[in-house]
Amino acid sequence: MKSRIHPDSRFVVFRDRAADVAFLTRSTADSSRTVEWEDGNTYPVIDVEVSSASHPFYTGRSRVLDSAGRVERFERRYGRTAAARG
Repeated sequence: MKSRIHPDSRFVVFRDRAADVAFLTRSTADSSRTVEWEDGNTYPVIDVEVSSASHPFYTGRSRVLDSAGRVERFERRYGRTAAARG
């Protein structure tokens, strides 16, 4: 392996805000914020929105997200009415 061309790998805590779970792993990512881990050492912490602990594919929980009225647009296009939802 050539020297000085690879980024430094260090221990980093990734904290999933949605599931309130934290993972300690090695990464080249760095952060100025730190957290004290269970082993008593201080590590950089990176907050993430989605991880395997909160992603619907890994948890088996599917969520219906409607952005920009796509469901309503589909219903208007294909004729489903509010009375049929009943």
